[in-house]
Amino acid sequence: MAVYTIEIDETFGVPRKKVFALFADHHRFGKMIGAPVKRIKDSDQADPNGAGSVRRVGLGPLSIEETVLEFEPYTLIEYTITSAGPIKNHIGRIHFSDTNDGKTRLRYIISFEDIVPFSGKLIRSSLELGLRRGIRRVPELA
Repeated sequence: MAVYTIEIDETFGVPRKKVFALFADHHRFGKMIGAPVKRIKDSDQADPNGAGSVRRVGLGPLSIEETVLEFEPYTLIEYTITSAGPIKNHIGRIHFSDTNDGKTRLRYIISFEDIVPFSGKLIRSSLELGLRRGIRRVPELA
């Protein structure tokens, strides 16, 4: 199976703490991307959205579950899909850093393999479109 990758590199004139908070909070992240997202398992960390937390993205039988693997406040969120779905070996990595001019840089990289042959291109395009549309809203939501 082919490996598909999405790479988003954006800079915002919003403090890193606020950008991170938007992506870290499962409910607010869902509002940003325009999809229902619900935390179904809290993390054992101080932040209930941290490592080990599980969120359901989508509705009913079309939903997937994602588990947060790494959570470094204001710096990194890494997650994977842990339910059955149309893709496998999924990893999402969101890195937050400051720029030299006081802005926030966001690097969001997702990689996955398709299960159904030739479906990866469609999944990648749809996912990337939704993410980019949502990420454009960061300044107004953060």
